[in-house]
Amino acid sequence: MKYEVYTPSPALSKQVRKYWSLDNTFNEGPHERERIFPDGCIELIFNCSDEFKKFDNEVDFHIQPPCFIHGQLKTYFELQALGKISVFSARLNPAGLQPFIDFDVDSFTGNLLTMSQVWGKDGEQLEKEMLACNDHHERIVVLEKFLLSKRQALKIDNAPVEYCVDAMEKSIGAISIDKLADELEIGKRQLERKFTAAVGISPKLLARVIRFQNILQLIENKEFKSFTTVAYEGGFYDQAHFIKDFKDFTGLNPKQYFSENLEMVKHFSFTD
Repeated sequence: MKYEVYTPSPALSKQVRKYWSLDNTFNEGPHERERIFPDGCIELIFNCSDEFKKFDNEVDFHIQPPCFIHGQLKTYFELQALGKISVFSARLNPAGLQPFIDFDVDSFTGNLLTMSQVWGKDGEQLEKEMLACNDHHERIVVLEKFLLSKRQALKIDNAPVEYCVDAMEKSIGAISIDKLADELEIGKRQLERKFTAAVGISPKLLARVIRFQNILQLIENKEFKSFTTVAYEGGFYDQAHFIKDFKDFTGLNPKQYFSENLEMVKHFSFTD
């Protein structure tokens, strides 16, 4: 499995966290089911090869469309590649999608929309051009041209929400919405509504996701002495609080997490 990361142009760095690709030219399918965890970001996915199953529960599933935008996640879901893998994605910052669309991001939280559902005929054309590209570098050129044109046409002021997200990420979810509202000189309720509409989840939930993702990084890097200490090092009040959030977002307790062979989860869900 070949995983690569690409840096967005400076003109889009406020919205796009990174581009990434995942490729496996050998038909090994079907692959194991993978759990995809919330990370606070929204993905623009372009599947250039075989299909993926998305499971609705333990038994039922549907086939994902080749190209789509997945809304914010509140919990995990399971995915299974059915053959060859060639995926290109733009991982947007938590408030990164709003400048490119003319409707609220929270209208499809937990779900996905096809490119045509988001941008009509322009979305259909984008999908055709992206799938026709010879490589991922060409896809970056095509997608950046498209996103810049949409942002220019809409001219949405997303600065207050971007300020909040930045402060939350720097504090690893420790800053309160009350403090942010005071700093921005805006009413708390008004800021919460604006934030949820632009990010897709509430400030409180994003703070939980940020802490959870920080915990995953600590575990991945083995930067802790035990599961008891990692809770405190990760910003949780106690171990019970840590285990509850971990189960809410993964369906697993921390020890179970290590017993799973999660082939693709680090590529889909870590926010590096």
